[in-house]
Amino acid sequence: MGSLLISGGRVIDPAQKLDRVCDLLLKDGLVAAAGQGLTADETFDARGLVVTPGLIDLHVHLREPGLASEETIATGSAAAVAGGFATVLAMPNTDPPVDSATAVSHIYLQAARTDLANVFPTGCVSKGRAGKELAEMAEMDRAGAVAFTDDGDWIVSSRLMRRAFEYARGLGRPILCHCEETDLVSGGTANEGYQSVRLGLGGRSAAAEEIAVYRDLRLAEAAGARVHVCHVSTAGSVELVRSAKRRGLPVTCEVTPHHLTLTDAALEGYDPAFKMNPPLRTAEDCQALIAGLADGTIDAIATDHAPHAPEEKEQEFAAAPSGVVGLETALGVILDRVVGAGGLDLATAVQCLTAGPASVLGLLPRGTLCVGAPADVTVIDPERRWTVDPSAFRSPGKSTPFAGWELKGRAVLTVVGGRVRFRL
Repeated sequence: MGSLLISGGRVIDPAQKLDRVCDLLLKDGLVAAAGQGLTADETFDARGLVVTPGLIDLHVHLREPGLASEETIATGSAAAVAGGFATVLAMPNTDPPVDSATAVSHIYLQAARTDLANVFPTGCVSKGRAGKELAEMAEMDRAGAVAFTDDGDWIVSSRLMRRAFEYARGLGRPILCHCEETDLVSGGTANEGYQSVRLGLGGRSAAAEEIAVYRDLRLAEAAGARVHVCHVSTAGSVELVRSAKRRGLPVTCEVTPHHLTLTDAALEGYDPAFKMNPPLRTAEDCQALIAGLADGTIDAIATDHAPHAPEEKEQEFAAAPSGVVGLETALGVILDRVVGAGGLDLATAVQCLTAGPASVLGLLPRGTLCVGAPADVTVIDPERRWTVDPSAFRSPGKSTPFAGWELKGRAVLTVVGGRVRFRL
């Protein structure tokens, strides 16, 4: 493997508190040096650009095995590197679910064949994601599962959930919790409030999320385990996590770009591209989520990339499945509509897309550019203007709430393991 010099860029690496213009040398799949006057076999001119650790998305639905019409590891990896993501965490709600060591190994095999992004698998907490019996967590851990989750569903049984936390503690792995109290969201399609009543849509209350967050935090505390709350969407959830962190609990959480930038007012036209789970909330919730990122309560920005076949998503609002794609739009949305709007500084945004998610998953030194770290790098043109065009997505999933948005800021180079995997 040759060497690559990324020269003259503004290198931002929050893990090292590094923010300066310099050269970055990649050699033999690792970061070799950062400084001035370096040479390499190949040079990429990054003057005027921002150089960061390879972005990490800890919440992606790659749909493989079983749902190839929606996404595969190959198409999802192509979408990832095009969006600047060098590493993604694959959720296990596939068909069949990833609830065995064999299934975990299959994810690694397919990712190696694709050879684009780093793909790390999660394993199910319960067999078949049925919420009845624990899956073979230790076997999946040995096969390389880096976390456990029944994402897409809340585990109703508190007894089962506590046992899961106890097993996960012994394995040193986090459990990623999809928090919605099942009875309170049944039949709901929109945030419960003024908009849902006005539009005649069934409500999914903020309380349903917050009750579930509270329970899972308490069970994790009782078991002494690490817990990660997926896609927080309400001000109350942010405050629950903030309080838990103040008490010293090993809790982390994530937020999506769509929950940071959109509200339930977007449902006015009943467009299924705005139907996701959890639902879009209020402007007050958006403000609380951005504040949670700014003060460190929220550890990561994650896309919850959830593709569906177009014919499934293009139904009337109530019948359409929840979920939108996000790998190819997340960076631009965050740079333009969150950082650009003054809600977050650039270094914090980079932290929440690199070292933050790496810390959640125990993947460091991924997420940093320290010497000896894997040579995963994202180069961003902060001034590049572009328009979101779903027809150009690498993912078969085309449903996005950001279609037609004009954005400023885009990944122009994604390097994975020292090899260029995307260049704009």
